[in-house]
Amino acid sequence: MTRHELGKAKDKDLVTSMAAMKRAAAMARKAAVQTDTAIVVVHGEKIVRVTADDLRKKAGS
Repeated sequence: MTRHELGKAKDKDLVTSMAAMKRAAAMARKAAVQTDTAIVVVHGEKIVRVTADDLRKKAGS
């Protein structure tokens, strides 16, 4: 489902789900930096491990 389709959804929980997922991802990145651990994300069809150092660098730019 695209962002445009989510915006037109009749279910209000579905409409706000993208914002909720973004908040959850931000909290996961913050926790990873605080605990000096990595997170695992999917880029395209690849599973990628992102270290806390990489997250710090990206946040600083």
